[in-house]
Amino acid sequence: MAYLLGIDIGTSGTKTVIFTPEGEPLAAHTVEYPLYQPQNGWAEQDPQDWWNAVCETCQAVIAKSGAAPAEIRGIGLSGQMHGLVMLDENGAPLRRSIIWCDQRTGAQCEEMTRAVGSKKIIEITANPALTGFTASKILWVREHEPWIYEKCRHILLPKDYIRYQLTGELATEVSDASGMQLLDVKGRRWSDEILSILQIDRDLLGRVYESPEVTGKVHGEAARLTGLMEGTPVAGGAGDNAAAAVGTGTVREGRAFTTIGSSGVVFAHTSNPVIDPKGRIHTFCCAVPGAWHVMGVTQSAGLSLKWFRDTLCGAEMEAARGMDIDPYELMDRQAGRVPIGAERLLYLPYLMGERTPHLDPDARGVFFGLSNIHTKAHMLRAVMEGVAFSLLDCMEILRGLGIAPREMLVCGGGGKSPLWRQMLSDLYRIPTATVANPEGPALGVAVLAGVATGVYASVEEGCDGVIRANDACRPSEKAGKAYEPYYRLYTQLYPALKDCYQGLAGL
Repeated sequence: MAYLLGIDIGTSGTKTVIFTPEGEPLAAHTVEYPLYQPQNGWAEQDPQDWWNAVCETCQAVIAKSGAAPAEIRGIGLSGQMHGLVMLDENGAPLRRSIIWCDQRTGAQCEEMTRAVGSKKIIEITANPALTGFTASKILWVREHEPWIYEKCRHILLPKDYIRYQLTGELATEVSDASGMQLLDVKGRRWSDEILSILQIDRDLLGRVYESPEVTGKVHGEAARLTGLMEGTPVAGGAGDNAAAAVGTGTVREGRAFTTIGSSGVVFAHTSNPVIDPKGRIHTFCCAVPGAWHVMGVTQSAGLSLKWFRDTLCGAEMEAARGMDIDPYELMDRQAGRVPIGAERLLYLPYLMGERTPHLDPDARGVFFGLSNIHTKAHMLRAVMEGVAFSLLDCMEILRGLGIAPREMLVCGGGGKSPLWRQMLSDLYRIPTATVANPEGPALGVAVLAGVATGVYASVEEGCDGVIRANDACRPSEKAGKAYEPYYRLYTQLYPALKDCYQGLAGL
């Protein structure tokens, strides 16, 4: 029997899943790890935590599934994008990784825009200079930690650090590299012009592959630590959203999905690189060779709900433990008992700044309209609606660029919520559905590993064989109209608070 392994290095934890060629999961295992926030707006993780989690999860799924390591045909890697991993001459991390939601690099983004030019940086990298992306993090380390920068010999992304640990190869692939702000996104190669202007040595960067290519093979020491077989091929894989696209079958023109993970994403596949001249959405190479995707990003989607759970829902977490269910199920029921608009309570989900459509690292979360009538359930409903409104912001920009999907797939942890899926259907005014296999990014990169090793002839063929959708939620015209005045007011709040956010950041 032949199997495929998908490893997803996320923000909250790493999940590894072993699949049959038909896409059926045999076993899955997740290991969580901490997020470090040394200052307000900063976010870091330890690359060793990722590697320890990969070793543990690989051993666990092999043991649970009963599969022989020799039966695993290939391995695919998915991961959180944009994180900066800096290695010394011996391949050891020089510092904790500055990850995707870190907002410390506003000054460096301004420096990049001045040096390259706002128009040219979008023309080449398909995006404006952004705090979440990798290039500005490199400049921040060079300015603030020059002793670290001087020792740096290799720069990798989170999942590519795992590739290095597995294979010894210093490499990346086009979808994840697109988010570094150092790639010529149309040309699918490093931009010598950007690297020259920013004075970043190209030798620090790994080789760029297409997502379904073999990038290396598991070496002996990694095999010993993970339980995998030495010589097992490792595919290029994809950044988390590009991987989720494959895992939901969003690999052809006209298809789209929404992810509610730590961040939130509205993602559409395109055969041509559609670039927003205002830089409100991202255009990246996708995991299908010769194709791209466009996406709007909400920084704190599921992260907002997790913050609410961890901060205010201790009773629900305790009750859920006693009932042996997920606390989010109880939270979903509570929010479902509150009417649309949460009785005039709105939430802005800007806990870690915001990307689409505001591009503001200083923005912060707000409850607007809070009164004595409101309960925890009202606040919970407002959080879910605020995230849904932010995703509608993304959808409206895509529609403005001529991208108008007729159905939306929903994935990520938040996609498990029937209430959230119905909210999105009512707001988007189109059906929303989940896929039968909820593994998303892990399944997507397993498909890519299958293409790399000849199990499937192409990414599209692999998806046709393994992806099936569940019944869709249908939009309610009545609910859609009920949301309209709240969404209109929501869109007015950020402009009203913009100067206040800047003032707050300066305190």
